[in-house]
Amino acid sequence: MFACAGIVPAFAERRAYKVKVLNIILKSINDVKDFVNIANRYDFDIDLSSGRYVVDAKSIMGIFSLDLSKPIRMEVHAEDCGGFLDEIRNFIV
Repeated sequence: MFACAGIVPAFAERRAYKVKVLNIILKSINDVKDFVNIANRYDFDIDLSSGRYVVDAKSIMGIFSLDLSKPIRMEVHAEDCGGFLDEIRNFIV
């Protein structure tokens, strides 16, 4: 056993948010660029996953590492993400 007195795990400081889960599809390079530009306007976390890979939705390089031929699972970590969802409605499956 390791003594960890006084050490607080990073996840303990993270505020608990509701997670909104949706599937999106990004059909072209322009779709990816537009999606990333929209995502970067919001200060909450957004994760994309395909298979066992999870990437930051604000990373264009991360998104291009996913299989874009299939729908992508999106997790939005925010209490109020209505404005974001309105802006990406064309990508929601």
